[in-house]
Amino acid sequence: MSATTGFSLLRVRAMVARYVYLLSSSLPRLLEMAYWPMMQMLTWGFMQTFLTRSGLAANGDKTVVAAGALIGAVLLWDILIRAQQGFSFSFIEEMWSRNLPNLLMSPLRPIEFIVALMTMSVIRLVIGMTPVVLMAMLFFGFNLFSLGISFVGFFAVLVCFAWSVGLFVSGVLLRFGLGAENLVWSVIFIVQPLGCVYYPVSVMPAWLQAVSWTLPPTYAFEGLRSVLLDHAPRYDLMAEGLALDALLFAAAVFSFSRFLAGARRVGALLQTGE
Repeated sequence: MSATTGFSLLRVRAMVARYVYLLSSSLPRLLEMAYWPMMQMLTWGFMQTFLTRSGLAANGDKTVVAAGALIGAVLLWDILIRAQQGFSFSFIEEMWSRNLPNLLMSPLRPIEFIVALMTMSVIRLVIGMTPVVLMAMLFFGFNLFSLGISFVGFFAVLVCFAWSVGLFVSGVLLRFGLGAENLVWSVIFIVQPLGCVYYPVSVMPAWLQAVSWTLPPTYAFEGLRSVLLDHAPRYDLMAEGLALDALLFAAAVFSFSRFLAGARRVGALLQTGE
């Protein structure tokens, strides 16, 4: 009885194995995960090269380091995007294949499904970002792991936020169907201007700064600039970002459960698919 009513790591492992098999059997999918991050890195990496070699670097080393902050921001931004899309893509593939009703009628519990999606988010993230991180090291001299413990904090803040967004979007898809599938690709980009990916919060209007500080990624990108420009790790920013993540993830779990209940009530689960 406990095998069907309690949380089961075996069911989580089975779901992860299913997704891994699907992923490993498709070379185009594997290549696509690294393609866009690599294009981003090439674009911004050459921008860094331009800044460091041009007269813009004449003001001293601080500007040169700022260019390094640009590359760091690109890498962290790609981590955020890939973590969210890795979560959402695994979910939406179940809708495309019309397999979602089968999963939700099986002994698989929603929390087990969510944990499997979170695990696949990290797996997809590692596959997509490994060549990009190596490219940044070999071509542009930026080692993301040189940030040390700060990188661990930034990574945790961004990935937890990505899971919250992915879970909320999955709930919306459950309730409203594939008519809302564009949210999988688009909703995370609202973070780019408001999360201050490439510039400090201080350049924004005062009223918008308050909005920016409600987003956990802001704390990660501000912390990155503090480490690279001032050589001062901001553990306070990491802690505040993770605290916000905890609140947002709890809200996302609640929203997902409500969307799931609503989808079951109106019969939307039987209307998924292309």
